[in-house]
Amino acid sequence: MDEHEDLMNPDLGPEDSAAEQALRPRRLADFAGQQRVSDQLGLVLDAARHRGAVPDHVLLSGPPGLGKTTLAMIIAQEMGAPLRMTSGPAIQHAGDLAAILSGLVEGEVFFLDEIHRMARPAEEMLYLAMEDFRVDVVIGKGPGATAIPIDLPRFTVVGATTRAGLLPSPLRDRFGFTANLDFYDQDALEQIVTRSAQLLDITLEPRAAAQVAGRSRGTPRIANRLLRRVRDFAQVRGDGVVTLDVVEKALDLYEVDKLGLDRLDRGVLESLCLKFGGGPVGLSTLAISVGEEPETVEEVAEPFLVRLGFLMRTPRGRVATPAAWGHLGLTPPPSTPAPGPALFD
Repeated sequence: MDEHEDLMNPDLGPEDSAAEQALRPRRLADFAGQQRVSDQLGLVLDAARHRGAVPDHVLLSGPPGLGKTTLAMIIAQEMGAPLRMTSGPAIQHAGDLAAILSGLVEGEVFFLDEIHRMARPAEEMLYLAMEDFRVDVVIGKGPGATAIPIDLPRFTVVGATTRAGLLPSPLRDRFGFTANLDFYDQDALEQIVTRSAQLLDITLEPRAAAQVAGRSRGTPRIANRLLRRVRDFAQVRGDGVVTLDVVEKALDLYEVDKLGLDRLDRGVLESLCLKFGGGPVGLSTLAISVGEEPETVEEVAEPFLVRLGFLMRTPRGRVATPAAWGHLGLTPPPSTPAPGPALFD
């Protein structure tokens, strides 16, 4: 596994996965950042408790690593309810969903990650279950088929998606509360890094916490992962104390620069500027030039580069901005376009 996969890929190894679970806040009061979402969700949960009812179905959307799974766990914890977890790709048949729904208990929280990737027949069954709390199980085929209705206990669906636009409207409309999670600011990430250091028993200087937060791409999951890597560096090559100098040396080793760009990000920018004169260049060609799949470049590197104003997606292809040339220490050609409205292809 290379450094990019270790630090930025959402798929965790066993050790990192266990550490990630230990660092998750259990209550809304401990959930740093996303204050608007926390306040709105807290009101939904408080109102449900006062009525003695299950909360409305909740849809959480936003990029990976911002806390959608954590919020689902918090909802169950705050309501004192059991939590059932699965993902959209795991439900490819309506029967798969029916088996899960029929096993739910009253008040249970049913978390569906990547809900936009469910099979269409399962989506249609979920519509009915969310609205009427029943499912129709079809026995047999053809003219002799019989639909047997099964009543379900009241439960709360918490759906998570990184691509809300792919959800069909009938499914979206059945969620009583929708939360759009944003990238975290510097202060919130510093709080998260400091809290995680305390939980992991890491001695972390304030300036070091700020440096880790500043290189975390606005994402708590990446902040926690960088913290674990600088902890390793401090233990192996230092005295165990995470100082500013330790953070800088550790993240230089892992090729994460001061803005949070990693090997893949810089590879995309360098290829775009040095091999293709700043673009425009097609996604497939750009991906081949850095030895990655187009989906990896499009979903992992590009969103952050676009957010920094280093790259534009245009109808003709990807284009590097003057800021990208400057970050690489290069002089842009006179024709390099300034950042502006871009058409996302």
